[in-house]
Amino acid sequence: MNALVRRGKSSLHNGHATAEKVIVTKSPWLRQSGYPAILSCLLMYSRLLLVIGSFLALPLAIWAQAPLTSAAPAPAITPTKYELPPEAYPKDDVPRGRLEGPFAFKSQVIPNTVRRYWIFVPAQYDAAKPANLLVFHDGQRATNPKGSLRVPQVLENMIHSKQIPVTLGVFVTPGNTGDVYPDNLGMSNPNHRAQEYDAMNDGYTRMLIEELLPEVAKTYRFSDDPERRAIGGTSSGAICAFSVAWNRPDQFRNVLSMIGSYVSIGYQPAMDGKPMVPGGDLYPTLIRKNPIKPLKVFLQDGSNDLSNPHGNWFLANQQMLSALEWANENTDKRALPGPRYRLNHVWGTGGHSDDHGGSLLPDMLRWIWGEGAGSSGAATAP
Repeated sequence: MNALVRRGKSSLHNGHATAEKVIVTKSPWLRQSGYPAILSCLLMYSRLLLVIGSFLALPLAIWAQAPLTSAAPAPAITPTKYELPPEAYPKDDVPRGRLEGPFAFKSQVIPNTVRRYWIFVPAQYDAAKPANLLVFHDGQRATNPKGSLRVPQVLENMIHSKQIPVTLGVFVTPGNTGDVYPDNLGMSNPNHRAQEYDAMNDGYTRMLIEELLPEVAKTYRFSDDPERRAIGGTSSGAICAFSVAWNRPDQFRNVLSMIGSYVSIGYQPAMDGKPMVPGGDLYPTLIRKNPIKPLKVFLQDGSNDLSNPHGNWFLANQQMLSALEWANENTDKRALPGPRYRLNHVWGTGGHSDDHGGSLLPDMLRWIWGEGAGSSGAATAP
């Protein structure tokens, strides 16, 4: 079929030159189908899309450069204020124990430091029968009769009601550098606390077991059975308690850990040819990589605990629990003989405060030494 040229290249119309399109077709159907009209519509729509695109281009460019954000986070849970338990209040029908001290103590293991300690002697104490032993850190706060822990008062009531055995309490502050413990410290932290409590070495453990407890034993008898000994604390005092039991399970096998600082406070980077010093955030790794130790551990923390350059306290405590549970599961799976970690925990919504741990202290002591605990320490979790 011959091609048909429908228009010339140009023509004069009303005195003006107009350019006209040349359409070449070989099909009579196309000549009859309104093809020029279709092209005109397509051209119109393309121009319309260009106009719309110009309006959308700027907001799309802004959106493309904006940072990607996730959905708005859920509102934070307000920290719970936990109340003192009934065991933390004096009772008229309960015989009074006595809190002796504070006594000053200077260490040879940790030189150039002085610390204070107190001894709680229950009314039922009998020198002919060695008592259980509870060591509690940050003794100035643990013994405060208006504080959140009031450990001597809790011991007094629970011993009287026979919920726990007769127990001697030893409450120890961290060291303060110098020869004299400052009288004006009150409830504040002595200046050598982090170097002792958050360190991953055995210095504090040796000071306590080799020096301070033998000094207490000159006056009072307590059991040398590690199942009848417990050690506890809050924050850095808690990780210190765990360290003592971890280093010397032959001396302590029960740990009460409240808002434990299993974070990097003790970390020091490698510098000037000295190697890196790890912090307490190494403990989950140590637990997973080492044989199980015969320990009974109660962990407490809250979802509003600290998060700062040292770490996230709540996550760190969950890592501790996960590591301890995994160690048990892995040992069971391999059918290995030997001990298993005996574990309990309570997570709340508190912040970095002693009040939740204080409210749980009677439950912790019942779980460790209460009726049904037995020599193995096994008991129903509260």
